[in-house]
Amino acid sequence: MNISFQKVFFAIATAFALFAILIVAKPVLVPLAFSVIISFILFPIAKRFERWGANRIMASFLSILALFILIGGGIYLFSTQIIQLSENLTEFKDKIIGVFTDVTLFINKNISFAPQIEKGELLEKLKELVNDSIGPIVNQTFNGSVAFFSGALIAIVFTFLILLYRDGLVNAFTHFYPRENRDRALNMFKSVQQVGKKYLFGMFVIVLILGFVNSIGLWIIGIDSPFLFGFLAATLAIVPYAGTVTGAAIPVLYAFLTYDSVWMPLSIIIFFWVVQFIESNYLSPKIVGGNLQLNALATILSIFIGATVWGVAGMILFLPFTAMLRVICEEYQELKPIAMLINDFNGSNKKKGDDFLSKGFKNIKGKLTK
Repeated sequence: MNISFQKVFFAIATAFALFAILIVAKPVLVPLAFSVIISFILFPIAKRFERWGANRIMASFLSILALFILIGGGIYLFSTQIIQLSENLTEFKDKIIGVFTDVTLFINKNISFAPQIEKGELLEKLKELVNDSIGPIVNQTFNGSVAFFSGALIAIVFTFLILLYRDGLVNAFTHFYPRENRDRALNMFKSVQQVGKKYLFGMFVIVLILGFVNSIGLWIIGIDSPFLFGFLAATLAIVPYAGTVTGAAIPVLYAFLTYDSVWMPLSIIIFFWVVQFIESNYLSPKIVGGNLQLNALATILSIFIGATVWGVAGMILFLPFTAMLRVICEEYQELKPIAMLINDFNGSNKKKGDDFLSKGFKNIKGKLTK
């Protein structure tokens, strides 16, 4: 078997160039990527408004307005709990400093890495350090908030334009293909849109189920603001693995610093472990997994690459885009090995995967015997 080093070099150079473009053009590509994903799920709603007699502009506007009402309603429902939690931030900060002080004194007493100091002196120094860092933190938070809302506004504009000009965009993309392949390309674009829509709808259902389960469980345990922590953990679960751990760590840390009993954070840990086990093994494979059809290696790798390139936004976006990449690769003979690498051949897709592999081996065997 001959290996063309020239083709390997161009493939590697293309991959590096692609990553460079993704990093450099992040301020534009991230809102555009979110707008594409959002437009996939708003497309059926816009079509419904059009069937009810609204024109294309009004249907696109009403679809985005419905999304705003949904998000605004969720914020309004949890606003009282958010205000109540923010009022306790000062007390929460003092407890964190106190715990950190006790741990530092304990370690220093046993290891002696610094001169012996009193607890009061260490508390004062930590408070001064926190107060000195508040300014940069507030400045960074303000800049991050401005960037977030600017990106959200740009994404809304992009979403509106995609919904408004969707026919022209699809027609333009299909004309990149020869006339005899345009119907096939149109079906491929429809499959890509269906993957994105089903993934988002599945994640929405998962967030609702986990939100109510988490909230009821935390309410039974007795933690403050159970619905806020429950739905916050469910929302963070959109980011696989890392989001689930973070969503569980927040109420555990709050319970550890707020309540004197150690059983409170321990019971929350056990509860979230049970919920995570059920969600990973039953809910996600049934509701979301069948739509993505990605193996665990491709899932973790897409999350890692997304976090490296686009941060948190990449962790959310790269997973559905990897599933869309699988659909595109399956349409091209040259790219089918990539689809085979990221496809999931377990469970319901096992038979399909066996047929796919058997056809591939038959083609290879036929070429070898010629």
